[in-house]
Amino acid sequence: MRGLFDIAGPIMVGPSSSHTAGAVRLGAMARVILGERPAAAQIKLHGSFAQTCRGHGTDKALIGGLLGFAPDDERIKSALGLAADHGLKYGFSTVELPDVHPNTALIELTGVSGQTRRVVGASVGGGNILITSIDGYPVRVTGQYHTLITIHEDKPGVIAVVTKRLAEEGVNIAFMQVSRQERGEEALMVIEADEAIPHQALPPIRAVAAMKAVLAVPALGEGV
Repeated sequence: MRGLFDIAGPIMVGPSSSHTAGAVRLGAMARVILGERPAAAQIKLHGSFAQTCRGHGTDKALIGGLLGFAPDDERIKSALGLAADHGLKYGFSTVELPDVHPNTALIELTGVSGQTRRVVGASVGGGNILITSIDGYPVRVTGQYHTLITIHEDKPGVIAVVTKRLAEEGVNIAFMQVSRQERGEEALMVIEADEAIPHQALPPIRAVAAMKAVLAVPALGEGV
């Protein structure tokens, strides 16, 4: 059953739940997926996002999210001007992407450490979002669940170590996706859980020899 906020959108700086609140959350989720403060962002807008970027403040909303602002943060109105104060360089362009939602953005981020992430996501209405790709891997991350994302070598036993560690912490897995480029090469795993991923669960997972990156993403409304 859909709730009031699914229809009317969250408490937000307007004017549009899809083009503003959802865009804030896309930017914020991309920042969390990067795992650190972004230093540079190249944002490519598709479809309706490209057409209404300035009129609905989608550009301000995306940058506001990248700066870590919540959808109801009044600073979103000044986000473009505040970016430099936060050490964020950015650029916008348009793009035509195949088979995606009309409100889709491709966000290419470089963090303060130099690491990069390429995130594709859409604002799907009512302030809700859907992340569809991370670094070229197809995913389906809604932000409705606490999420653990790992990038690791495609080796036997890695998935078992991660799921066992979560079970030991009492975390119930709701959904799990695993993608890989080629057999035995790099793989990406997305685990959506009913409970928050405890901080103490992460060091043993990061210590797995085959592990390259581990990101714990809170559910929407709890830091995103």
